[in-house]
Amino acid sequence: MGTAITLQPPRGTHDALPDLSRRFRFVEETVLKVFKTYGFGEIRTPMFEATDVFARNVGDTTDIVTKEMYTFTDRGGDNLSLRPEGTAPVVRAYYSNGLKQHLPLKLCYVGTPMFRYERPQKGRLREHHQVGAEVFGIAGPMAEVELIAMAFDFLRALGMKEDFYVQLNSLGTSEERSKYRDALVAYFTPFKDKLSEESKDRLAKNPLRILDSKDEGDRKLLADAPKLADYLGNESSAHFAAVQKGLDTLDIRWQVNNTLVRGLDYYSHTVFEIHSDALGAQSQVVSGGRYNGLIGQMGGDDVPAVGFGCGVERLELMLAADAVPENRPVAFVTMNEEATMQSLDLARKLRAGGLEVLVALDPLSVKAQMKRANKVNATHTIVVGEEELASGKFVLKDMDAGTQDSLSPEDIIASLCGGAL
Repeated sequence: MGTAITLQPPRGTHDALPDLSRRFRFVEETVLKVFKTYGFGEIRTPMFEATDVFARNVGDTTDIVTKEMYTFTDRGGDNLSLRPEGTAPVVRAYYSNGLKQHLPLKLCYVGTPMFRYERPQKGRLREHHQVGAEVFGIAGPMAEVELIAMAFDFLRALGMKEDFYVQLNSLGTSEERSKYRDALVAYFTPFKDKLSEESKDRLAKNPLRILDSKDEGDRKLLADAPKLADYLGNESSAHFAAVQKGLDTLDIRWQVNNTLVRGLDYYSHTVFEIHSDALGAQSQVVSGGRYNGLIGQMGGDDVPAVGFGCGVERLELMLAADAVPENRPVAFVTMNEEATMQSLDLARKLRAGGLEVLVALDPLSVKAQMKRANKVNATHTIVVGEEELASGKFVLKDMDAGTQDSLSPEDIIASLCGGAL
């Protein structure tokens, strides 16, 4: 005998069965509806890109690039990577499709699969899905304000509790970050032996990422570390202050987090995370920021841009159990093969009216068919037997009210669909 086939999904992935898929679809459709009210157009990018799209633009020292990407060489010798995040591919699409002529431009993606090799945990999988939005061509701070407001709006549309707030920081310009980076190196170098191994590596490669450390010893050293805010110029400070004022105007709760840098190197100026009081330690829901230099890194002219991403699985976990409207079908109960054939014809017409309709295609007893109708919580059953075929009138039963009538197929359509089809 050969080796048995592995019948479990790969670690960090899962099968979304119909009930879970229905919740995912509800999240995606609700978010997309809100995106469209803000004037965003949907974009779909390839599941894999040239590895350089991520390595050069996300940052070759970031955890995503050094530890988490699924990278491979195809048969043509091209080095490719499965998409680990959404912004870089959208920026690549902006550049390669010559979208500069359409500025300002709002693009969004919904239910897009992402892949990261990381430790699987609840709401954080190796294959996960994201919704996200990107705005190109607007340099002013109101772009950040509107994006954050839009995220709050879709959280509200999903029925989430009103307990969200925004953590903000400003990373300033590349020149300001460079000066701050030098200050961090000067501060941490005398304490190098006290840093975690990961932060020692970051000190040499990407000192700002030390601010992201969860190590208790690192956090103690961070308490007296220089603050990026002290290295911002007047223009960057004014931009950040305007974002805060805009959020105040919209009654959106916010707080400054001086250690918030995000895990991607392309950010500049405002970075933000939306958190929930109800989620405890894993409270982050939405994350994003401004990335004015990313298109320039790809070879185009610098274009101001800002965006965010949010995990679909994370949003689904936060949904109330009854948040998604239940699909309740109409179920046929048939007595013989001729009744089933006639039922299939009427079922197609009812489906054309937007109803979900079930017909028993296997020979089951009336009792078994009624049991199935109850199990799927059908709104109505339509009974078709020899008497009904002879009279041309089928029995329509309201399963909630317990009432029933004998009606022609045309009258059943009118009753259930609100008119003739």
